[in-house]
Formats: sequence, structure tokens, C-alpha cells
Amino acid sequence: MDKELHIEDIRTDYRLAALSEDQIDKDPIRQFEQWFEQALHSKVIEVNAMTLATVDADGSPSARIVLLKDIENDAFVFYTNYNSQKAKEIAANPKVSLVFFWPDLQRQVRIKGTIEKVASTNSETYFHSRPAGSQLGAWASPQSDVIPNRDFLEQNLKEVSEKYKDQIVPKPPHWGGYKVIPFTMEFWQGRTNRLHDRILYSKDVISGNWITSRLAP
Repeated sequence: MDKELHIEDIRTDYRLAALSEDQIDKDPIRQFEQWFEQALHSKVIEVNAMTLATVDADGSPSARIVLLKDIENDAFVFYTNYNSQKAKEIAANPKVSLVFFWPDLQRQVRIKGTIEKVASTNSETYFHSRPAGSQLGAWASPQSDVIPNRDFLEQNLKEVSEKYKDQIVPKPPHWGGYKVIPFTMEFWQGRTNRLHDRILYSKDVISGNWITSRLAP
């Protein structure tokens, strides 16, 4: 009989790769793009999934998974409902964090930055590139609000589907994009014995240049 597995017994020894100062790009955005391409070619599931952490007006943090949709002018772009919980927290505090975790490559990227809305034209263009069902869903769901049941959503979807039948679905005024402009980016490569490689890029507020340093694991 197999020994019962306990949570504290779950562990992985990371041995796939290393990360050194002479390997990295001087620009963290270019370094991220290199890692992203490698994750993409490695067929990492949901390679563009990232944890977005926000803080509300009372200082309470919250986090959820969103999807990276673009890197625009060195900023990380995603789209959402501007009436959602995350949007309200962003309005209260425009400093956020992002985390990418690609376990197949034993890598993690942590980003801290400020956040702002993308241009409305960008939101319009991206909205109309989405599948029709996703466009209708943006109208049907009052994101983060308490709703009575699943039927409420299904009924909303039915109504908007009828309303915009055989028409171009307009972008809801409460839906659009945000971009996260980083001021720190940390690249983490798992190593054996938990002696991981951590390279931190910090943006100098005066010169605008990126400064790199190594962090203890």
C-alpha cells in the first residue's frame, strides 16, 4: 500500500536551467519577451495567464488570474469590466503587481508597476477581435456583483443575443483595457536545493535606466 501523501511532502527539485547576469538582456521587457517565447514554444498551458494583485482603499489586497493580451510601449495590457472589483481597487490605488508562473520551465516573473487605462480606440479594436460569445458575455455579466443564480446570467445572455442578432455587437462603455507600466521586474529560475536564481531589474526614477541586482533565494 502506498504511503499516504501529506501536503508537506510535496516538493520538486528544480534542475532544468540557470540564470546568470551575463545571460540576461539589459532591458527587462526584452528579457520577458525571450522567456515568453520559450514558454510559448514549450507549449506551456495558458502561457499568458498572470496573477494580478490589487489593493483597495482600506489596504486589503486581492488577487486573481487575468490574461495578458499585449505588450504595448513596454507595458503589459489586459482587458476587463471597468465596474468590476479589480477596477474599483485600481481606482483606489493604481499600484499593482503581476506574477507569471511557468512550472514546465521552472520559471516565475514578478512585476510591480503603475496601472492606467489604454486608449479607447485600442479597447474598441480588441473588443471586436474577440469571439462573438465573449462580446455578448461582456454585456450579459455585471462582473463582481452579487447575482441571484446562474439563470440570471443565462437570461441576460439570451436577451443581448436577441438584441444584437445579425448586428455588430458594440463595445460596452464599461469594458476596456488597462496597461501595467513596470518599475520593477524580477526573473526567478528554479535551482536545486532551493538555491534559486533571482535577478531583479529596478527602474531608476531619475535616469529612467534599468539597474540589475541579484537577490538571495
